[in-house]
Amino acid sequence: MIRIETINEAGKKLAHVIERDLASHPIATDQEHEAIVFVGALGICVRRIQDLIHDKYTDPAIICVDSTGKYVIPVLSGHVGGANDLARHIAMTLGAEAVITTQSDNMGLWALDTLHREYGWTVSKLPRTAMNKTIATFVNGRPTALVLEADDEGTKYMEGSCPGHVRIFRSFDSFRSQHAKSPFELLIMVSPTKHPAAGIPTLQYFPPCLHLGVGCQKLADISIAQPLLRELEMLGYAPQSIATVNSIELKKDEPLLQELCRLLPQAKLCIYSAEELAKIKIPNPSEKVFEVTGCYGVAESSAKAHDKHSRLVIEKQKGKVEANGKIQHYTYALAMDETVLRKGHIEIVGAGPGDPDLVSVRGRKFLEEADLILYAGSLVPRELTFCAKSGAVVRSSADMDLEEQFALMKDFYDKGKLVVRLHTGDPCIYGAIQEQMAFFDEHGMDYHITPGISSFLAAAAELRSQFTIPERCQSIILTRGEGRTPMPEKEKLRLLASHQSTMCIFLSANLVKQVQEELLEGGYPPETPVAACYKLTWKDQRIYRGQLKDLVSIVRDNKLTLTTMIVVGDAIDNREGLSKLYDGHFTHMYRKGK
Repeated sequence: MIRIETINEAGKKLAHVIERDLASHPIATDQEHEAIVFVGALGICVRRIQDLIHDKYTDPAIICVDSTGKYVIPVLSGHVGGANDLARHIAMTLGAEAVITTQSDNMGLWALDTLHREYGWTVSKLPRTAMNKTIATFVNGRPTALVLEADDEGTKYMEGSCPGHVRIFRSFDSFRSQHAKSPFELLIMVSPTKHPAAGIPTLQYFPPCLHLGVGCQKLADISIAQPLLRELEMLGYAPQSIATVNSIELKKDEPLLQELCRLLPQAKLCIYSAEELAKIKIPNPSEKVFEVTGCYGVAESSAKAHDKHSRLVIEKQKGKVEANGKIQHYTYALAMDETVLRKGHIEIVGAGPGDPDLVSVRGRKFLEEADLILYAGSLVPRELTFCAKSGAVVRSSADMDLEEQFALMKDFYDKGKLVVRLHTGDPCIYGAIQEQMAFFDEHGMDYHITPGISSFLAAAAELRSQFTIPERCQSIILTRGEGRTPMPEKEKLRLLASHQSTMCIFLSANLVKQVQEELLEGGYPPETPVAACYKLTWKDQRIYRGQLKDLVSIVRDNKLTLTTMIVVGDAIDNREGLSKLYDGHFTHMYRKGK
């Protein structure tokens, strides 16, 4: 509930606007008490709320809006109580400025103590002092490891907004192997798995992806509940990730089920009819159980009943405890939503033109995290893979056919590993990734492309040339000579040459005579500047300038090979064109503020 207080007529008008907006767009707060929006001076607001200040985890969210509607200030319970979000919402309504002072919000960092609410996770219970220390370590930019063993909206958000001081791992084992070399001060995990202590402060979020199926004898003692949950932990699964406790209608009033839900407050009790459960295929069907219950296994079938995308991770287990002088028997099984399983991933990374420093920051991170790096050895310098983590497999694909490449990548993918397919330049330009993506699509494999700096951009930089010159050349053509791969008729070099644009010709050094003839036939004058750029940005880079009429001799005399970019056009070394962005007229207009 949100209450609005005012002290004058101006405040009442603003309060009416806020009230109408909140009525049509309700904003929920997470504190035990109501949120209060005070319209008036901040000093008066502070004096009025003194009696409400007790504990940041239970204090109400307090927002102060000045009487002119210029500023909206969260005064109390910023991100914990939702005051920051409420202030932003009200500021948008009024066209005002939200004055947020919470450090994590202003730095764009995750609010570790409230993040779980947005994604329906459970968070590990830490003493408040420990939680405050954890937050301080994170906000102060100390080395942090992030282990993501689930895949949902929350983990996608964390991957996409990961701060620079955080390194992502896709398994706890990967983190542990790296931690010995590069010590971290904080570990954050999103996982339904129970792991051993990491030896550093740890905060774990538990996604609701496990489904517990339970069968028991009539009026089974509730003392079964805690040993059952301990068994789950011993088998490596976190009870905090249990989303549902499931059983058959015959057992709906069993005290044991109620006790499990009490111990697992995040879990929902789900009861199914015998007819529903009898339709579910299970690995351990029992005719005896069918005679008694009407289904072939209460624990396994009820665990799977919640979601068709779930699979059993623990098949039926039998247990017993002694209570009230009697042996109590029970069975349980555990299923997991496959949709949140952390699957393998393939990242197609553009290596850039060759210099290891010219790979993107994102590409470098993938190379550092990959379990397999498969690189185009004839085109990509091996130095680019030197950042691979210990234990990673690094292979050149130069001597492998497509089938061998696919088999290797799929083997790692099926084990839930991260694969980097490293291509020269930008993989979308003559990167030969079309067949690979078709294979990934056919097999339902998850993949993504990280772009890279293309060699034509490196050519412009190394030639110190602007490839687009005002009133001379405003287009760049990226193409190749016609070899074994036919060119579409409308893209023949002689036709493209008629545009007199800057042309960057890939993979054509062995076709240089044909290329030269077609360029001249298309209309480039024999004196047109050309450059043959061999292994751009590599340690053995060589660049030869000349005129189009001499292109064949330039390439052949210098024994240039496939890793040569041919550039032709008046833009090479041109210093005559002057961009209107920098002429005197533009500068004059800019200074006048027009």
